Amino acid sequence: MPTTMRLFDETALQKLEQLTLTADSVRVGAMKGDRRSRKRGSSIEFSDYREYTQGDDLRRLDWNVYARLERPFIKLTEEEEDLAVHILVDTSASMNWPLIKDNSSIEVNKLRYALILAGAVGYIGLLSGDLVFVTLFDSRNRQSWGPFRGRQNGWPLIQFLEANYSARLMTDGATSGLTTLNSSLRNYALRAGRPGLLFLLSDLLSPDGFRDGLNAIQSRGHEVAIVHLHSPDEMNPELSGDFKLIDVETNEESEVTLDPLTMEEYSQRLEAWHADIGGFCGQRGIHYSPLSTAIAWELIILRSLRRQGVVR
Repeated sequence: MPTTMRLFDETALQKLEQLTLTADSVRVGAMKGDRRSRKRGSSIEFSDYREYTQGDDLRRLDWNVYARLERPFIKLTEEEEDLAVHILVDTSASMNWPLIKDNSSIEVNKLRYALILAGAVGYIGLLSGDLVFVTLFDSRNRQSWGPFRGRQNGWPLIQFLEANYSARLMTDGATSGLTTLNSSLRNYALRAGRPGLLFLLSDLLSPDGFRDGLNAIQSRGHEVAIVHLHSPDEMNPELSGDFKLIDVETNEESEVTLDPLTMEEYSQRLEAWHADIGGFCGQRGIHYSPLSTAIAWELIILRSLRRQGVVR
């Protein structure tokens, strides 16, 4: 296995050049900066200041303020907007499925797929001048990148994701750790900065659930988009016979017999699970997309997230 596993090439990133991220319910006052404005007109009237963030255009520094306060501030004009974009990626053991043993399983591996989507969404935000935060987490580990903005931070973001992906793959092909989504989301809600558009990329397999954590996130003013990932063999298992199933996160064992009736019940329960989560999210204005990793990631960006109204 190579030291660093590539997730993107430059051709893939070029597909994202004309896209932007949008949020409708972020609290008033949370969106000021240098984003490509969606409003008509090009006002140059002074509006406000904000602190300099890596990736800002140095030509917009107010040197008089810097000389007075010895801290860099950027001038804003009336119609300039930016968006805080928070991208949370579940990196627990259940996300590393199917295990990468050969090229046939690489493309549909949930963790790899989630990191590609995280890179794509983050790259779109950076090109738009948005303030991008990325966090990879399980119950024991958290790796963060940002906040950064600007095109020049696109490749550093991709390199961060690729390096962490390689580091999380153990010699046996497994990541480590389970995910307690409720506590992870609550902790993020407490420590995250300004509210914005928050993406959660996860299989939502968590023993403590995730609803209380999402409530905590929303109470901080974030607009939430969930990308619920399944591998193809989770959506439609092609198995029959007697099996001992072992939970990759808890090591709990369960003996099952898989026959047509059992597989039909499995499909019904999966559909009911999606419907239950969809109902919960719909009541709270959360964008929800249950997806198979068999779908090309570009289609998720260009179709699914566009339908949800968070990409345009």
